[in-house]
Amino acid sequence: MNFLAHIYLSGDNDLVKIGNFMADAIQGNKIDHFPPNVQKGILLHRAIDSHTDAHPIFRQGTKRLHKHYHHYSGVIMDMFYDHLLAKNWNRYCNTPLPQYAAAFYKSLDDNYDILAPRTQRMMVHLKKENWLSKYATIEGINFILMQMDYRTKHKSGMTNAGVQLQEYYTEYEQEFFAFFEDMQKFVADKKNELGI
Repeated sequence: MNFLAHIYLSGDNDLVKIGNFMADAIQGNKIDHFPPNVQKGILLHRAIDSHTDAHPIFRQGTKRLHKHYHHYSGVIMDMFYDHLLAKNWNRYCNTPLPQYAAAFYKSLDDNYDILAPRTQRMMVHLKKENWLSKYATIEGINFILMQMDYRTKHKSGMTNAGVQLQEYYTEYEQEFFAFFEDMQKFVADKKNELGI
């Protein structure tokens, strides 16, 4: 799962969303200096990632990509699933995606001082390019894949991954629906465990 899914799965608490969003920028287990709800968001993010990586539906999707993208296949699948969540946003959320994204960007601004330095740097691009809303279209996901390819110094070849998305679009979308239903149940249990 990528940014949009992690934020959405966090629920309504802004600090949990922020922790979940920025968890990849936090190395190791030294998270005590963050507010308690940010810590819970970081732990939730890690649980979501572990569950996703081991999930048979997700792994099935990565197999279609592996011959082209090797170890980047999982990252690309994360992006595909954010696209499919954004495209089908009304199925999951009553707040329109542009409004939801704007509220999250404001939350990042309001809590700037507690963000990890890497997140502070990255949020500039996230907001400027409006990644969360951009995920919803094929053009938007292709743009984001191109940006991610640039970040890997073009080693990943992600710029071309939109070809596989369109070739297997029906399969990916149906798999996403089944996967995300399971993920929502998993997250509900994990949030109860974490006291969110």
